[in-house]
Amino acid sequence: VIDGANAAYLGQNFHQGKFNYYQIEFLVRALESMNEYPVVVLPAKYTEALEEKEEAVINWLHERGQLYIVPAGCLDDYYWMLASISDQEASTGGKSMDVDTKQAQAEGRFPGTRPMLLSNDLMRDHRLELFEPRLFRRWTASYIVNYNFTAFVDDECIDPEIGFSTPEFFSREIQCNPSREDTAWHFPVSDWETHERLLIRLPSSK
Repeated sequence: VIDGANAAYLGQNFHQGKFNYYQIEFLVRALESMNEYPVVVLPAKYTEALEEKEEAVINWLHERGQLYIVPAGCLDDYYWMLASISDQEASTGGKSMDVDTKQAQAEGRFPGTRPMLLSNDLMRDHRLELFEPRLFRRWTASYIVNYNFTAFVDDECIDPEIGFSTPEFFSREIQCNPSREDTAWHFPVSDWETHERLLIRLPSSK
């Protein structure tokens, strides 16, 4: 799920900068090259009174079923936030969309939960409104993919490289896994590797 407005405004804080539709197309194509299936969430005002080439980008997304237009007067943030946690199994016949490490390696995709949300929005306005701080941290750590690329000038980009910062496959929180024999506690350690944990097993009481 792509926060379309965020993608279009990335790096556009220069004299000729503007809402750039070609940056949205660039991000969509980059994800498709990695075997992902992006959909763009975009406020209605950005689909009106467009130049011919900009309208072509919108039509291209619409014809491929990759555009969701947020009705006028509604805040698009709520739509892509809700989409990131919606149950997608109804549309897949009960099949999970999550990607495990083996599938990710075979298909060149990001491992982890689906859908993912692509946005660099820090969501300062929503951090205290919608979630408890702990739940907000869990959501951002599990669902949000940050990205970076050189800003376009109109439809041109001098460096067509893009970098992604994906969610961690394992949570950085302390976790507990009880079993019949014992209880295993997993502790992340700040100066260890990302996926390494300190494991402590406590025997189950008889």
